[in-house]
Amino acid sequence: MTDDDLLADSLRRILPDARLEECALPATPGIRLLLLESNYPQGELPPEAVQRVMDNPLYWTFCWASGQVLASFLLKQPQWVQGKRVLDFGCGSGVVAIAAAQAGAAQVIACDIDPLALAATRGNARRSGVSLVLAEDFFSVAGDIDLIIVADVLYDRANFSWLQRFVERAPQVLIADSRVKDFNHPPYRQIARCSGCTLPDLDESAEFRDVRIYLAD
Repeated sequence: MTDDDLLADSLRRILPDARLEECALPATPGIRLLLLESNYPQGELPPEAVQRVMDNPLYWTFCWASGQVLASFLLKQPQWVQGKRVLDFGCGSGVVAIAAAQAGAAQVIACDIDPLALAATRGNARRSGVSLVLAEDFFSVAGDIDLIIVADVLYDRANFSWLQRFVERAPQVLIADSRVKDFNHPPYRQIARCSGCTLPDLDESAEFRDVRIYLAD
């Protein structure tokens, strides 16, 4: 079974009427991702479907606003990753890892605890013309890391404990987030701000389209 077949079958088990479609991102057309079809859903999901999604989060079927913004940021400013060994934490669809590879990173490690996210990242890297190393365990990655890149993982404040782990693991960390508006975690500091949109469009409010990029170095 190919990665695409595995992903499609896994999606149907959770949302039987849903399909995946390949798309190029508007701001970074060189990145092609397999995402939830843009016209789904057409209304509220029944309670049993909502419960299945809650039990089996489908993060990899979306390209979240912060991921798109950080991917575009790296492609426009490739000096952040050129020649470096980079780790993308919580890679999801792989959008930021793919951008780092396209921007000239020496090696990009895409890390996620969800095996479906890793399958999605592997397939999306292939369709975007880059090679990535996949890892399911952050702590199992050996060797020096020059830069850690992170997008859309601070939706759960339980994940804030990772902020310290990142700076202990790498000399530089870039984090993109649209959820936390009171972000005050030295040594992280805001270095950029940009509007973004999740794909497929979730009709999010303006506050969740407001993406900020933070650096720790």
